[in-house]
Amino acid sequence: MTYLSRIWLNPLRTGAQRLIRNPHTTHAAVLGGISHQPLDERVLWRLDHDTPHRATLLVLTRSMPSWDHIIEQAGWTRADEPQARTKSYQPLLNRVTDGAEFRFKLRANPTYTTKKPTKPSHAQQEKLAQHRPRGIRVPHRTAEHQLNWFLEKAPERWGFTTLPILQRDPTLIITERKHLTFKKNYTINAPPVTLHTATFEGILRITEAELAHTSLTQGVGTARGYGCGLITLAPLANPEHTR
Repeated sequence: MTYLSRIWLNPLRTGAQRLIRNPHTTHAAVLGGISHQPLDERVLWRLDHDTPHRATLLVLTRSMPSWDHIIEQAGWTRADEPQARTKSYQPLLNRVTDGAEFRFKLRANPTYTTKKPTKPSHAQQEKLAQHRPRGIRVPHRTAEHQLNWFLEKAPERWGFTTLPILQRDPTLIITERKHLTFKKNYTINAPPVTLHTATFEGILRITEAELAHTSLTQGVGTARGYGCGLITLAPLANPEHTR
């Protein structure tokens, strides 16, 4: 079984602020919601900022999770409405068939591999100096390259293609781009982690259902432990969207 959870975070609370600032902290909190350890499943998550009033943490798990610890530290503990909801993901997966169409959202970390980076770090230089180096992963930094990365990956590896939203509209849009720098631990000499993320939204059509199921449940791209790679789907408000 697969489950999709929604947890609301109160950005006025210190615990929520720590989660919002540092994806490594959020990753640890998310894994803390799974009782079965050591963990033997892929856990995906994404942090969305719906309004200034609250943030929304979406989490996809194979095990039934518990989010009491996040609510206690970062939510509204005495609110009337549920601060976390968890539901089966299977009904949505059952609708992911060849030809089905959905609105989608994906925050990704578009990257490529090269043996000749423009400005390699010290760690990258050491890796490239090894015998038969495999190359290093570097980010796509411009919106154009990020869009091209998505359009090249989706039909071939992810099991779907994108469609025009309206006749005159682009197939795909980037609604947010971020440059994130954070530490995995807080020792003085700990190297920072840097991500260049892009949030893609649009309409997709399933072309290979089995491959699309894998993309939805296992995520796509890199930095999946840091809030990237989760594709969420929603019904089309107006099915007459294509040319």
